[in-house]
Amino acid sequence: MSKILQQGGDGEHGGLHKVLSVRDLTFFGIAAIIGGGTFSAIGNACFTGGPGVILLYIICAIACGFTAMCYAEFASRVPVSGSAYTYAYVSFGELFAWIIGWALIMEYSIGNIYIAFSWSGYFTKLLESFHIHLPEWLTINYTEAHRNFLENKPGEGFNAWQNAPMLGSLRIIFDLPAVFINVIITYLVYRGTKESKNFSNAMVVVKLLIVLLVIVVGAFYIDIDNWTPFMPNSFSGVMAGVSAVFFAYIGFDAVSTLAEESKNPQRDLPKGMIYSLVICTVLYIILALVLTGMVSYTQLGVTDPLAEIFELKGVKWMLFIVSIAAVVAMTSVMLVFQLGQPRIWMTMSRDGLMPQKFSKIHPKYKTPGFATIVTGIVVGLPIFFTDETFVLDFTSIGTLFAFVLVCGGVLMLSPRSEEEEAESKTKGKFRIPYINSRFIFPVLIVIASGIVQYAFPNFFTDTFDFSGDALTTNVSMVAFFVLCIVMAVLAFVKQLSLIPLLGLVSCCYLLTGMAASNWMWFGAWLVIGLVIYFIYGRNNSKLNLTKS
Repeated sequence: MSKILQQGGDGEHGGLHKVLSVRDLTFFGIAAIIGGGTFSAIGNACFTGGPGVILLYIICAIACGFTAMCYAEFASRVPVSGSAYTYAYVSFGELFAWIIGWALIMEYSIGNIYIAFSWSGYFTKLLESFHIHLPEWLTINYTEAHRNFLENKPGEGFNAWQNAPMLGSLRIIFDLPAVFINVIITYLVYRGTKESKNFSNAMVVVKLLIVLLVIVVGAFYIDIDNWTPFMPNSFSGVMAGVSAVFFAYIGFDAVSTLAEESKNPQRDLPKGMIYSLVICTVLYIILALVLTGMVSYTQLGVTDPLAEIFELKGVKWMLFIVSIAAVVAMTSVMLVFQLGQPRIWMTMSRDGLMPQKFSKIHPKYKTPGFATIVTGIVVGLPIFFTDETFVLDFTSIGTLFAFVLVCGGVLMLSPRSEEEEAESKTKGKFRIPYINSRFIFPVLIVIASGIVQYAFPNFFTDTFDFSGDALTTNVSMVAFFVLCIVMAVLAFVKQLSLIPLLGLVSCCYLLTGMAASNWMWFGAWLVIGLVIYFIYGRNNSKLNLTKS
């Protein structure tokens, strides 16, 4: 790792303000997790999997829990900004670090595009409650409007395409509220972490109270008959919602990008990640049960499910409250994501993999100013030509890929020395307890296989069916079986640590739920990243310059 990376500064403008406590970090984690996944993506997940989607929330929470512990281990050892990029640099070297940094752009920057679209939908509803109606061509993205017109679907998109003003031969259609919120968030993040922290903490308190209100009010309208059948589309239907469910959890790792702005990162970062993950998991499971209990799962395939259920139940006063909660929640998510991405670019720049301009710290605000502005542009421009469905799938697969490398990186770390162990105990630093997986992991694989065979007798037979639409999923599942066998052998021979091993395997399992189109787009994204690395990053890398 470069000397600059170790110092946590750019050598010219000094470091970042250390203002964040464990409470602030926990709130940032909650701010990132409770947002689009709560107020938008949860609807599609319930529509696909029915009430049984709570199983997927639990599976994703377990995978994220193991991964959070791996992030925490890295944060304790390497307390600088950069998140998984920094950790991959330590474990795998420069090339893998670049790949993971490139993948994280999908999690933070591109993920914020989906949040901006969802924010716009609820904000538009909020305006309508005050009898303020924006033109339809200013509340929808161009791609969705064009698709609805071609498919002759009556509604907002179709009307927007027909009524949009023309600039030559081009229709002027864009999501104005989504563009607006991106500009505001970019400005806040540019001004500084302290200002962003106060704003984020206030929003977290508001949205937690409103989510609890939704759960309490919704509980009075639950009809337990709606929970039958529990898995209407079988377990494959539950797994089909993996992009939507996993998207609900991405963000807890954004806390790790704030290491240099934490008062005591080696103690507080791990606590912030794990506390926020536990709190949000409980809320997600209860919320999913309330949603699927209030109405049939078939009515939840909408972008604003919380507003939809109360409208169906005739609870008009809750529509206003839900719209406010959604606007607040997704604003805080965008804030945290837009805090994270510039700090990853800043760290990559310190290592020479990106232009030096990205690592410049603003002399007054003590933020990576240029990188923050570029992040705002990266989020803002695609709002004009993409749609939320594509962004949702694209973001989830990139994040899972990053998680796999983080867990794998912890497996490759050298054991702590006796001095490090003593220091971690005296200073309260986090460490993953070492549990020898030599016998435990192979036994767990056998037990899990037996449970699956008992619960789903045709599972293994169906998995080796490579015909038709099942090809992509089944190829991924067979690859996962091979991975489990290989890791079981390595666990026995190398006596690997159990927790990061379970994190790696559980994240790889979630990847089996991704569609073929997700893999194709992700592959194309990685190829573009590798081209940039070999043209610019490799030649300007401080590691290579030092060697030469």
